Amino acid sequence: MLQEKNSFNRQDTLRGSITPERAWWDLTYYHLDIRVDPDKKYISGKNTIQYKVLESESVMQIDLQTPLVLSRAIQNGKELDIIHDGNAHFIKLEEQQIPNDINSIEVYYEGHPREAIRAPWDGGISWKKDTNGNHFIASSCQGLGASVWWPCKDHMYDEVDSMLISVNVPSKLMDVSNGRLRKVEQIGDTKTYHWFVSNPINNYGVNINIGDYANFSEVYDGLGGNLLLDYYVLRDNLEKAKAHFKVTPKMMEAFEYWFGQYPFYADSFKLVEVPYLGMEHQSSVTYGNDYQNGYRGTDLSGTGWGLKFDFIIIHEAGHEWFANNITYKDIADMWIHESFTAYSENLFLDYFYGKEASADYVIGTRKNIMNDRPIIGLYNVNYKGSGTDMYYKGSNMLHTLRQLIEDDEKWRRILKGLNRTFYHQTVTTQQIENYISEQTGYDLSEFFDQYLRTTMIPTLEYQIDDRSLKYRWTNIIAKFDMPVEVIINGKNQWLYPNAEWKTLTSEDNPITSFEVDRDFYVDSKKI
Repeated sequence: MLQEKNSFNRQDTLRGSITPERAWWDLTYYHLDIRVDPDKKYISGKNTIQYKVLESESVMQIDLQTPLVLSRAIQNGKELDIIHDGNAHFIKLEEQQIPNDINSIEVYYEGHPREAIRAPWDGGISWKKDTNGNHFIASSCQGLGASVWWPCKDHMYDEVDSMLISVNVPSKLMDVSNGRLRKVEQIGDTKTYHWFVSNPINNYGVNINIGDYANFSEVYDGLGGNLLLDYYVLRDNLEKAKAHFKVTPKMMEAFEYWFGQYPFYADSFKLVEVPYLGMEHQSSVTYGNDYQNGYRGTDLSGTGWGLKFDFIIIHEAGHEWFANNITYKDIADMWIHESFTAYSENLFLDYFYGKEASADYVIGTRKNIMNDRPIIGLYNVNYKGSGTDMYYKGSNMLHTLRQLIEDDEKWRRILKGLNRTFYHQTVTTQQIENYISEQTGYDLSEFFDQYLRTTMIPTLEYQIDDRSLKYRWTNIIAKFDMPVEVIINGKNQWLYPNAEWKTLTSEDNPITSFEVDRDFYVDSKKI
């Protein structure tokens, strides 16, 4: 988990920025070929990195975090010099790099990777055992970075176009990774599992999951045709999983309705049991919620609706659209992943239980909002914004935006349009903001600035004097003038406040009751 920081060093910049040694080449293909020794908690192997030359340069940055060791780099049979600078490794290329050429380099590594103590938040490899004493191993590395367990270009802006993942494990175990299984090779008392990812994939989405797995599957008739839903669970949990995972096609139905076609039909969809809570690894979503509804059996909203679904299945699968299809370029914009995906939880409820149920749920999660720091973090130093509020405040911001649009079909078109317009792309916050503003026809700059870049909650101050209502926004940025729906004497009505006092006069009856519609994430204060 990223810790709170007041200052940043060279390693933060090398990790979090598009350095000159990264900018001149574009990733096209990886072949990660590794051996995992569970008894020794040891990984060894190589990554073949194919790339397109954008500019003629001679030094390439590859990232690999200690205590792992990047031991060799080879291009066209020649071993290359490496300058090691903490977790960044600068490889001196001997051959001329000609723009538009497609070249490749092999980097070899080995060692004991960082062990995840509280996965998935702290990141690394979880080395556990199941109840039968079999090794049960999984990777998780968002924020900390994929280079915690394999060498790569560890910045989110550049996704590899396709990838082969080859993992050698003891014969009695199975590795499950992203994409589709191409083949299994028996090599002595070990097996190598070859998984191929045909779609672009972000670094932290790549995973290994190793255990005594049983497999079952089904076919979902979706917007893109037949989609394989594949499940890998511990052998003892097979029957339990067959019953519990029946929610998966329902999830797919709801999210294809709201967000459009599942983005990775060619790579299938998998749920894979792991020894930690779960994570959104692309086409290989990991699951550890103990086959119960809610978040570890609890309802994050406190309304009861959160127990209608398994939080990990719904939330982590929602990331296939917002995180894996649309991916942030800089972790400072992590809200693009988490706000939309937290919001997907109540859209799942909306689809199956109705609009009021979904509103109950997302409004119920407001009790978890901290307003400790802005949702957007700091750029170019691998530093995210508020770890809590990008979920709950972000989802309530989007719920508020739905009210402002006043047209649920239009709102659905915008959500689907985001996934179509930014299909398999890395994006910035500004791109997302601009798209939504363009599609709504409103300039939402101040709306997003208020909710994403400050901790201030707009407060509607008001005074009532018989038939007169005075009102204004306080606790706002300059030019914030969001309309808000209120209920006056039991009737809904729109107000258009700004920072100056406005007056509404009732020509009929005295104003006896006033409240702000609960669907708006704002405060109100009678003065």
